[in-house]
Amino acid sequence: MISQDIASQVRSLALTLGADYVGIADLTLAHDFIHAQGGERAGRYPRGVVMGIRLQDSVVDLLPEKDKEGAILYRHTTYDVVNTALDQIALRVANVLQREGHGAFPVPASKRTDDEHFCGIFSQKLAAHMAGLGWIGKSCLLVTPDHGPRVRWVTVLTDAPLTPTGSPMKPRCGKCTECVDICPVQAFTGRTFSHDEPREARFDAAACDRYYKELEKSGGVAAVCGLCVWVCPHGRKARRKARKHAK
Repeated sequence: MISQDIASQVRSLALTLGADYVGIADLTLAHDFIHAQGGERAGRYPRGVVMGIRLQDSVVDLLPEKDKEGAILYRHTTYDVVNTALDQIALRVANVLQREGHGAFPVPASKRTDDEHFCGIFSQKLAAHMAGLGWIGKSCLLVTPDHGPRVRWVTVLTDAPLTPTGSPMKPRCGKCTECVDICPVQAFTGRTFSHDEPREARFDAAACDRYYKELEKSGGVAAVCGLCVWVCPHGRKARRKARKHAK
């Protein structure tokens, strides 16, 4: 009963602070992967409270225009503003868990700590996947059933005895290859996600990173691409539905 009270408190707080998604993930099944990526500082926690904020469709729809002004607006809103909001939510949730006597570690929403492997100390999309909030698409992004990959995530790792909200969803990409086809550097192989395969089987992160650096060098501003986020039919479907209801 106590753990359920904490879970309800955490969920209510996250939603009040602006989260659109809240889930609890059992991370024990992915312990080896988590420990290999983040070491003991991430691997010691058996659960994660994962929260997501849906991106503004109007801002995501700037991406295919590929102009400097659109890139600046997208990066500011989607990275600076949303990531800050997520980090603030995570800190408040972690404070609640800590006051209740539990260990809590808020993982920054988007902070690379390993330039060799192009990753942070923990995979936010893994937590969302384990919490049953979506599946890993051919783009290696977390794809939600209702808004596709148009969501950014943050996680608070914890040892609090919280009940998981779901289990990993099986991929629902089917034969779709739109994210694969639109990638400017062909970074995706088109393989369906499998937990026993390395990321490299599906995604060339180095090619993606080189492309970003080339954009920054040529444009003189912080680069954005995000075409795999924009093109996913699951996200665009929600956008079309919203427009239809607005008429």
